Amino acid sequence: MLRLNCFIQVSSEHRQEVLEAAKRLTEASLKQTGCIAYDVFESATRPDVLMICETWLDQNALDAHSASAEFVTEVGKMRSLAQMKLETFSF
Repeated sequence: MLRLNCFIQVSSEHRQEVLEAAKRLTEASLKQTGCIAYDVFESATRPDVLMICETWLDQNALDAHSASAEFVTEVGKMRSLAQMKLETFSF
């Protein structure tokens, strides 16, 4: 399985728009084959930080997710409005 933590740093000006994109991506991702878990979190101590935490069955499932229309659209929007950092773990 693969676990990804995507940290998103966003200004207050764009926070709501980025959060809504992350929620749409979460909703679509949970329906995809091989998605074990997918959620977006808001920091309790830093209002400029969000995190998407996702778990995929294998690399093939993650590759299909990354190529999906929802991913391309929503991640493209988030990248245009915020800084994103990805951490990947295999287990």
